[in-house]
Amino acid sequence: MADNMFSGVMGRDIAVDLGTANTLVYVRGQGIVLNEPSVVAINVHDGRPLAVGLEAKKMIGRTPSHIQAIRPLKDGVIADFEICEKMLRYFLHKVHQRKFSKPRMIIAVPSGITGVEQRAVQEAAEYAGARKPAHIIEEPMAAAIGAGLPVQDPTGNMIVDIGGGTTEVAVISLGGIVASQSVRVGGDELDHAIMQFIKKEHSVALGERTAEEVKIQLGSAWALREELYAEIRGRDLVTGLPKTIVTSTEELREALEEPVSAIIDAVKVTLDKTPPELAADIMEEGITLAGGGAMLNGLDQRLANETGMPIKVCANPLYAVALGAGQSLEEFDALKDILFSSGNG
Repeated sequence: MADNMFSGVMGRDIAVDLGTANTLVYVRGQGIVLNEPSVVAINVHDGRPLAVGLEAKKMIGRTPSHIQAIRPLKDGVIADFEICEKMLRYFLHKVHQRKFSKPRMIIAVPSGITGVEQRAVQEAAEYAGARKPAHIIEEPMAAAIGAGLPVQDPTGNMIVDIGGGTTEVAVISLGGIVASQSVRVGGDELDHAIMQFIKKEHSVALGERTAEEVKIQLGSAWALREELYAEIRGRDLVTGLPKTIVTSTEELREALEEPVSAIIDAVKVTLDKTPPELAADIMEEGITLAGGGAMLNGLDQRLANETGMPIKVCANPLYAVALGAGQSLEEFDALKDILFSSGNG
C-alpha cells in the first residue's frame, strides 16, 4: 500500500486504450476516468488543435475549409503521428494535472501491428509525457483480462475484440497468445459499408456520423423476429438536394454482409490454428466477444450458428480493453510478463 501512496505522489500510473474510434484512459486506483472519441479538429493554417475528443467529433463533416477534423488512428495504428501525440498529450493533461510527474503508462495496441508501428505508439506516449519505457499490451490480451477470463490458467480462452479499426481474435492460455488473427475490419468498416450500399442502392450520400447512427439503430448480423424500418437523411446524388429515404434492418444486413463475413472468417481461421487440446476447452467455455462491434445486433447468434460454439458478450464490451490494461497496472508485478517494453516485431 505504501508503494501505492508513493506512486500517488510521484504521478499516478495510467493505462490507455488508444482506439481508432475512442480513446479510454484508466488511472490506477480510480478506474476509467476518460472516454472520448479519437478525433482532433485542427486549424489548417497553423496546425493548432482547436478541439479534441467529443467536441471535435461533433465537427466531423461540418467544418469550414480552414478547420479539419482528423482521426489520427486508422485501422488501429497511428496514421498521423503529430496529431496523435497532441491528442494523447491533451487527454493526459486532462486526467493528470501535475506538471512534473511522469506517469508509468501501459498502452493497448492491436496484436497484428509491426515493430515499427509499435515503436511509434511508444514514442507518441513518451513525447506526450509518459515515463520511459511506455509499456505495451496487446488488445486481445487486455480485452480477455477485462472480460474476466482466466488468462493465466492452462486452459484455452478465446476472445474476439471488435474495435473501430481492427478485429482481434486470439486464443490465450498460460498468460500468452497461442493463436491469433488480426484483421483490419471493425466498426469503421461497417459504417463505410452502409455508406457505399445506400449510395449504390438509393443514390444518396450519407455522412460518417449518420452512417454510424444508422448502424447502431438498425444494424444486425442475424434475422430479427420483426424487421424494422426507418427514415434516413442524406444528399441526393442526382439532384444534389437533401433527401429522405426509407431503409430496413433487412436491407442493412445485406449492406453489412461483407465486413461481418470477414470478422467471422477471422474467427474460423483462428480456430483452425488452435491446438486440439485448447480447441476442446473453447468448445466447452465458448467464445467471448468484446469491443464496440460486439454490440452489433445478432452477431453472437450468427457466430454461434457458423462455428457451433457457445458465444457470450462480455459485461462491458466497450470498456474491456481499458479495464484489462488497467488491471495489468493494478497487478503490475503479477502481470508484467504479458507486457512488452521493447519491440516484438
